[in-house]
Amino acid sequence: MRVRNGTSADAESIAALHTASWRSAYRALMPAAYLDGPLAAEHRAKWRTRASVLSADRCLLLAEQDGELRGFIHLDTAPDGRVHVDNLHARPGHVGTGVGRALLRHGFAWAARRHPGQDVYLEVLRGNARAISFYERAGGLRTAERPLRTAAGFTLAEIEYTWPAAAVSRYGDGRPASDALPPPAPG
Repeated sequence: MRVRNGTSADAESIAALHTASWRSAYRALMPAAYLDGPLAAEHRAKWRTRASVLSADRCLLLAEQDGELRGFIHLDTAPDGRVHVDNLHARPGHVGTGVGRALLRHGFAWAARRHPGQDVYLEVLRGNARAISFYERAGGLRTAERPLRTAAGFTLAEIEYTWPAAAVSRYGDGRPASDALPPPAPG
């Protein structure tokens, strides 16, 4: 698997993977009319904009294998200075294959280099048990829970997971990434 920086040319493939991931992971959490309706167009518009305005405060990494986009991670800087993992998605059918782990490691390495001394955090929907398990195995600490009112008009609960700066810094000091995240579970 190869991890590389994303560009504006990747916007359509990122949007398609993002939509497929939501439809797979959130089917029991979000209205079908939203997932099967306006979601794809919203993601296309979002990624056309995001992929065209990358900067030193943002990171977009793609995982590819055999010419196929397998996953992506997008990080940016939050107003409080922490690094925010805004998106981390693996293509359905490739969840549990190490794609997310590789992207998280690369994202942490970027955060350690570009924003030393800052915690990294993300939000996950409370009903997304598979992702929650992954973040906890990866050393994320549950630091908050709050309601999320979506632009589509429904409310969900999200949980915040944080990786302290000391843990993230291990990715930027030349040590192998395996020192900071446990290896993938067999099977």
